[in-house]
Amino acid sequence: MSDWLSSVWFGSLLIPTAYFVAALVLILGLRAMSSPVTARKGIVLAGLAMGLAILVTFLHPQVGGNYLLMIVAILTSGILAWVSAKRVAMTDMPQMIALYNGMGGGSAAAIAAVELLRAAHGHDVGLLTNSIAGVGALIGTIAFSGSLIAFAKLQGWMRKVWRFPGQQYLNLLLFALTVICGVLVVIGYQHDAISLNMLLLAFFVLALIVGFAMTVPIGGADMPVVISLYNALTGLAVGFEGYVLDIPAMMIAGVVVGAAGTLLTQLMAKAMNRPLTNVLFSGFGTGDDGGPADAGGGSMQAIEAVDGAILMAYAENVIIVPGYGMAVAQAQHRIWELTQVLQKRGVRVRFAIHPVAGRMPGHMNVLLAEAGVPYDLIEDLEDINEQFSQADVALVIGANDVVNPAARDDSSSPIYGMPILNVDHASNVVIIKRGRGTGFAGIENRLFTGDNSRMLFGDAQKMAQELVAGVKTL
Repeated sequence: MSDWLSSVWFGSLLIPTAYFVAALVLILGLRAMSSPVTARKGIVLAGLAMGLAILVTFLHPQVGGNYLLMIVAILTSGILAWVSAKRVAMTDMPQMIALYNGMGGGSAAAIAAVELLRAAHGHDVGLLTNSIAGVGALIGTIAFSGSLIAFAKLQGWMRKVWRFPGQQYLNLLLFALTVICGVLVVIGYQHDAISLNMLLLAFFVLALIVGFAMTVPIGGADMPVVISLYNALTGLAVGFEGYVLDIPAMMIAGVVVGAAGTLLTQLMAKAMNRPLTNVLFSGFGTGDDGGPADAGGGSMQAIEAVDGAILMAYAENVIIVPGYGMAVAQAQHRIWELTQVLQKRGVRVRFAIHPVAGRMPGHMNVLLAEAGVPYDLIEDLEDINEQFSQADVALVIGANDVVNPAARDDSSSPIYGMPILNVDHASNVVIIKRGRGTGFAGIENRLFTGDNSRMLFGDAQKMAQELVAGVKTL
C-alpha cells in the first residue's frame, strides 16, 4: 500500500509538478534577463529553477541507485564552474560563454548516445523517439565541436580563419555522410549490435568533424553570431532529449533557449544587414587583426590627451562609443570616472552601443554595468544614431568596424549595408586606439582619417586616466 502511494505521489503528482514549476521559473528568469535592470534577478531565478530540477531528479523513479555518481558529477562540475567563473576576466567572458555552451550541446549529445545505444541493443524505444534522439545527437554534437572552435579562435589559440578551395562542398559532403550514418543508426540497418555500435561511433565522429569544419572558415568578426547560433542549437538539442527522456522541464527549457537563441541570431544578422547563410558560408571577417590600416589613402591625425580633455570639458554633448579595446584594457571604470567628471561640469554624456559590438551579444552592456554606469545613459543604435549630428564630441574607445563609414557609402566594402553608429556625423571625433591596425574583421576604416577625427594612441585605461586628469585641471 505504501509503495503504491509513493508511486502515485512521486510519479504522478510531485515530480511532474516540480518539473513544471522549474520550467516556469526558468522562463520568468529568461524574461527578466531581457533588461539590464532585472538581469541579476533573472540569473538568480534561472539558477533556482535548475536547482529545483536537479533536486527533483534525485526522486525520479528511473534514476535507480546512481546517487553517488550524480553527487560526484554535480560537485565536480559545480566547483570547476565556480572557480573558473570567479577567475575569468571580463575580456574572456565570450570565450567562457562559448565553452559552456559547447558543454551543453555535448551533454545533450551524450544523452542521445545512451538512448541510441539502448535501441541498438534491442530496447524498443520506438522509431519516433529514436529519430528525435538522432536529431538531438546531430545538432548537439555539432554545437559542441563548433563552440570549442569558437572558443579557440576567441582565445587566440588558433587562426581566425582557415580556408581552401572547395571547402564548402567538402563540408556539405561530410554533413551528408553524417546524416546517412544517423539514419542507418535510427532505423537499425544492421541488427548486429557490434555493427550498429561502429556505425554509431562513425556518426558521432563525423558530426564532430562537421562542427569543426563549419566553424574554422568563419571570420572573427562573425563570432558573436556564431556563438548565438550554437546556443540555439544547444537549446534545441536539450529540448529533443527532454522528449526522449520524457522530462517536460527539459523540453520546455530547451525549446525556450532554442527559440531565444534563434531570435537573437536573426537580430544580430539583421544588425549586420547580412543573411545567416552569408555569415556561415561567406568570407567576411577573414582578415588578420592588427594589420596596417590604409584607410583609403588618407593619413591619421594624432591628438594628445590634454587636448582631448579640453574638447570634452568645454562640450555640451558627448557620446561615448565603447568597443572591444575598452574590454581588453579593462578601461570601463576609468571611462565611468571620466563621465562623472564631465557631468559635474554640466556636460551631457551618453553611451552608444552597437548590437554586435564586442565579442558576444551584450558584451559592452555587461562591462558598463560592471563599472556602475546607470542604464538610462546607455542607448542602442536605433535610439542614438540621429543624435550624433548634435554631438560636440564622439569618443570612440577601441571600436572599429561598427563605426566604419564604408558600411554606409562604399559599395565595394564587405560590410556595405551594415547599420553603423554615425560617429562621423559628430563635430569632433576622438578615437582611442592602441595602434594603427585594422579591426577584428580586417577592414580598413576611413573614420580614422576624417577631417573631424583625431587619434589618441595608447592603452585605453591609461588614456582615460589622462583624460580624467586633464578635465580636472580645467
